[in-house]
Amino acid sequence: VQLVESGGGLVQAGDSLRLSCAASGLTFSTSGMGWFRQAPGKEREFVAAISWTGGNTYYADSVKGRFTISRDNAKNTVSLQMSSLKPEDTAVYYCAARRWDPSATLIRNLGPDNWGQGTQVTVSS
Repeated sequence: VQLVESGGGLVQAGDSLRLSCAASGLTFSTSGMGWFRQAPGKEREFVAAISWTGGNTYYADSVKGRFTISRDNAKNTVSLQMSSLKPEDTAVYYCAARRWDPSATLIRNLGPDNWGQGTQVTVSS
């Protein structure tokens, strides 16, 4: 399984940024997909998850209303559109997958079984 993120960078508070993740080596259409992040000195935390149809999405309270997760099963990609970014959103963002988890229940409750290498997002004040 390979998950390759792209789209990170340095932005100012209030800006928007879009992260993308290309997945291979797994049955993408039956996998729960998500994004997690880890800030310096903190534990990795859940950000967002999406079911295989894209019809169900889940967000951490800290990003609800600002971030939008989406997926394209034809292209095996998952994206995270981030708006109204805050300095506290600064972190390494990881694409994550849980196989045989079409409802994205397991990825939220038990965590992923596959991780990307991460992409840095830095939000300056």
